[in-house]
Amino acid sequence: MSFPPFFKEVRRIRLNDPLAALLGAAEAGELEYRYEDAVKLAGHSCPTVAGAYLMTLKALGRLYPDRLPERGGVRVELREAQAAGTTGVTAAVAGLITGAAGEGGFKGLGGRFSRRGLLSFAVDMAGELRFTRADTGAAVEAAYHPEIVPPDPAMQPLMARLMSGEARMDERQEFGRLWQLRVKRLLIDHIDDPDLIVLS
Repeated sequence: MSFPPFFKEVRRIRLNDPLAALLGAAEAGELEYRYEDAVKLAGHSCPTVAGAYLMTLKALGRLYPDRLPERGGVRVELREAQAAGTTGVTAAVAGLITGAAGEGGFKGLGGRFSRRGLLSFAVDMAGELRFTRADTGAAVEAAYHPEIVPPDPAMQPLMARLMSGEARMDERQEFGRLWQLRVKRLLIDHIDDPDLIVLS
């Protein structure tokens, strides 16, 4: 499996998962998520997947400044309905990393470790996502502004040719290159840009 080389440069997210520790799935319960994991889940790499990854990374960093975030210990709420736009993709990526799940999630073990009911949609908020620690109640909202990193102007005519089925192989490759170049700029060049991910 071959991904664009820049995937390996994207900041990783490390967490502690008490359930993984209990069941011997990960030494000391430590898990590490990479951007590749989000791409495998979604089946593609795009600004939405990148934004979901970055919002989760930044929010967890704010909620857990002094220790590893606790996977399964964070409630995730989204402003939009699950079927609206790309909300489902964003929720899937945030859920992958945090362990938060809806009604179909893990129901727990001995009254502990439930992941069910930690993911909610159509919640009134100013941001796009709200992350809340179950242990302290501390919360942070995240808003994503990919418009500060606009696509290359050459992408629009290339996409038109792709959608019409008229694109040559070199045009298809160039479109993919430009598409991932924007994703790279979001994930690496602007990762610490305070205007890209706004936390409140």
